[in-house]
Amino acid sequence: MSEYYDSKDLPRFAEMGKDAPELWRKFNEYYAAVFEEGALGEREKALIALAVAHAVQCPYCIDAYTRASLEKGSNLEQMTEAVHVATAIRGGASLIHGLQMRKTAEHITM
Repeated sequence: MSEYYDSKDLPRFAEMGKDAPELWRKFNEYYAAVFEEGALGEREKALIALAVAHAVQCPYCIDAYTRASLEKGSNLEQMTEAVHVATAIRGGASLIHGLQMRKTAEHITM
């Protein structure tokens, strides 16, 4: 196996329901409901999903929501900006957790 993530696995996603069909059905119902047009449009939801995919570093999701974002009318500039938003939030989250390190270090060195 040359790569851990294989793009050919994405179309096989439904196989995860093979041994737990009821859970798979419930997941799909929820998933479909989440991405329906609502207070946010499908385009905005695809961009959010693309940003989250980068934050959680899921290559399958990155592929799927790059495609979905394009299909819903986003352009590369908007998609790149969404990725930068995810990067800023993820970076900020790392920095704020640095306060835990500082508190622990201060406690140890006191």
